[in-house]
Amino acid sequence: MESPDDAGQQALNQALGDVLTDYKAAVLAKDVDRFVALYAPDMRVFDMWGVWSYDGVAPWRDMVAGWFGSLGDERVVVDFSDVQTVVAADLAVIHAFVSFKAVNTEGVTLRSMDNRLTMTLKRHGGGWTITHQHTSSPIAPATTSVMFKR
Repeated sequence: MESPDDAGQQALNQALGDVLTDYKAAVLAKDVDRFVALYAPDMRVFDMWGVWSYDGVAPWRDMVAGWFGSLGDERVVVDFSDVQTVVAADLAVIHAFVSFKAVNTEGVTLRSMDNRLTMTLKRHGGGWTITHQHTSSPIAPATTSVMFKR
């Protein structure tokens, strides 16, 4: 028989999993509003590309709109693996490996890359919003080149 604690943990895991599911769906659909809605208004993102940090949702929205707009007919398939969570009261941390695959209209992979991803989420009403996100990839010591494949 399932205990109330087990049921609560399952609901929590489902809610955090829903954030990742919504992330993947928003990227695939190139839906800026849906994607940005995952983030708290006062969020901070340490992204891999060109900017040290995005502070607040407005500059993040601009980056996301530029990213999705640059894809043309292509779409991006996001996959998370080795997802781990740590939860304490109204804060949660998700860390995982994430792959981004650009695909054409026939679903053929054009290019891909892997990243490491950490998200800090805070409980907001009945759900969770991302308050901090950090993406990275290791650097090969011999070449100082970013390693985009796990």
